[in-house]
Amino acid sequence: MDRETFACATKFFRDYSGPSRGAACQPHNHVDYIEKPETFTYADFFKDYLIPNDPCVFSAKFTEGWASRRKWVTPDGKPHLDYLLRTFGEAVVPVANCDVKEYNCNPKEHLKLKEYISYWKEHIKKSYRSARGCLYLKDWHLQRTFPDQEVYTTPIYFSSDWLNEYWEAIAVDDYRTPFHADVFRSYSWSANICGKKKWLVFPPGQEEFLKDRHGHLPFDITAPDLKNGSLYPRYAQSSPPVEIIQEAGEIVFIPSGWHHQVYNLEDTISINHNWVNGCNVAIMWSFLQDELAAVQREIKEWKESMEDWHLQCQVLMKSYTGIDYKEFYNFLKIIAENRIFVLEHHHSEDDASKRSSRAALSSLGMLHAVFDLKRTAKVLASLNANEEFKKLKPEALSPCPQALLHRLKAAIDTALL
Repeated sequence: MDRETFACATKFFRDYSGPSRGAACQPHNHVDYIEKPETFTYADFFKDYLIPNDPCVFSAKFTEGWASRRKWVTPDGKPHLDYLLRTFGEAVVPVANCDVKEYNCNPKEHLKLKEYISYWKEHIKKSYRSARGCLYLKDWHLQRTFPDQEVYTTPIYFSSDWLNEYWEAIAVDDYRTPFHADVFRSYSWSANICGKKKWLVFPPGQEEFLKDRHGHLPFDITAPDLKNGSLYPRYAQSSPPVEIIQEAGEIVFIPSGWHHQVYNLEDTISINHNWVNGCNVAIMWSFLQDELAAVQREIKEWKESMEDWHLQCQVLMKSYTGIDYKEFYNFLKIIAENRIFVLEHHHSEDDASKRSSRAALSSLGMLHAVFDLKRTAKVLASLNANEEFKKLKPEALSPCPQALLHRLKAAIDTALL
């Protein structure tokens, strides 16, 4: 991060008072297309898309060096199913049935990849009709299962990835999550290795007009029922979605809180990531507060009779979202400690070069670490002052939040001397 970008980000977030970005909540009618990697810098992306929370599309030039685009695709641009079968056939993969809806989701099963490829070939041969329905392989963490395989290189624009950094630190698998905003209101990026997709994307706030009379979002935002005013009373107030046609090799960046629905228009393979960083961690924190409030409303009738009601709310919240307030504190702690380490050891060649997350931090520069710490401090101070968090005895955490906050503020002050 250069000084100009640091100053721009510092000014924006100094004046920023809430999780919603004003410009991003307005209707959009287009999405910027980034053509040339050689003329588009990390600073450009940070200032023009991360800070304002706007989507964009990267051309296929940004992925042309990826091994997956060479090895996973046939000369005529189709998925190279035989290569995938030879290379990964014994791997167990999660598969969703798109023809079945359970609790507003598609149920999943686990198959060996060779079984799924057999189904896929049959599905194509039978003109995309199968007695097994439309099965969709998703949420397969291939890179983690096959770390030695050359697949892709994360573009520098998406390298400040706090979720990946956290999961790397605690050594557990990823969180798992129709029409949706990505997990924790995170960012997402999606690269088509081959095939074509259509995206229907709504800016933050538009989803309120798409809810039914019970406050639930639709499974399919193209369903005719949405025009029924008795079922969806505010639908007429919604703006049309932004439509994106994503071609092979292109990357779509979806910012925090942008609800979207995606269609495969051809046989498609894509690589997808959810990620959080200093620009949207406050949105993540706001989302978690909203989720806890929703749980509390659902079980408020048992507040007086249920022992440790507030703890039960945290348990339920974690079952729905994958995280509770204590784990969110641990998330912030790991992010803070990594950056404090980098600032304190930025002239040394020791552990920073051995841990990939700290090496990535060093490559983004010291000012990026300072920016991250400033954003972490802001959210940590809000968490520490939160009445629901105080009920969880945070003083028993190690280190206690107040001590961590003091330490990271000292690190910021020292770095800026």
